[in-house]
Amino acid sequence: MCASPVITKLETVDSTMSEAEWEMRVDLAACYRLVAHYDMDDLFATHISARAPGAEEHFLLNPYGVHFSEITASSLVKVDLDGNIVQETEHVINPAGFVIHSAIHAARHDAKCVMHTHTVAGMAIATMEEGLQPWFQKATRYYNTVAYHDFEGVADDLDERDRLVQDLGDKDYLVLRNHGLLVCGPTIGQTFKEMFAMEKACKTQLAIMQAGGKIIEISDNLLQHTQQQFARNRAVTKARPSGWDSMKTMLDRINPGYDA
Repeated sequence: MCASPVITKLETVDSTMSEAEWEMRVDLAACYRLVAHYDMDDLFATHISARAPGAEEHFLLNPYGVHFSEITASSLVKVDLDGNIVQETEHVINPAGFVIHSAIHAARHDAKCVMHTHTVAGMAIATMEEGLQPWFQKATRYYNTVAYHDFEGVADDLDERDRLVQDLGDKDYLVLRNHGLLVCGPTIGQTFKEMFAMEKACKTQLAIMQAGGKIIEISDNLLQHTQQQFARNRAVTKARPSGWDSMKTMLDRINPGYDA
């Protein structure tokens, strides 16, 4: 294995890499570190994958064995749909974990980023028959928008990909029963934001259940109305910026170096 000097310029990483890919690598590395910062990581397990710009069947993935808080833009590994590494790298990946991601990327070209987590709250909700409930404002965005996929063991069976894609359909939120959560989105920043919200919804539902009080029911009409409000507000506009640059600025203070 070769040494790992600090890399700050695109051309020192790979002279053939596009500026767009480098920018995506920086965003993806930042996303991994933010997941660790907000305690949504599982050491080296789970993935956040992103479709590489200019190569629609190539994807960026974390190097297996590197903690999420230490991932850098240059350490990310480029793979194809079968999990084969398509770049020179000293790193390896966890091919079993990429089964889920490859299935979604192959079927959903709108899913530029796919994030999967094994958080305590996410796994707890995934193990409950009723799943994620729209009991409060933040969870109303999931009213009739969450897909569910039954547990089939550790996701290393390629045959499972067809069933997973069928269960997900055109939805962006997936609860992997007895397993965890998954979100797909058009950008890395948007996907992180949606997973953050889904994780918080799971934590809130568990807090409500633990409190044991009587739940105030929201009518179907109001649930539908509020879900549509959330759907409209997902679009990034000048009036509603994504906030992603601000998240990276915060990360620069607490855990810099992801852009190396």
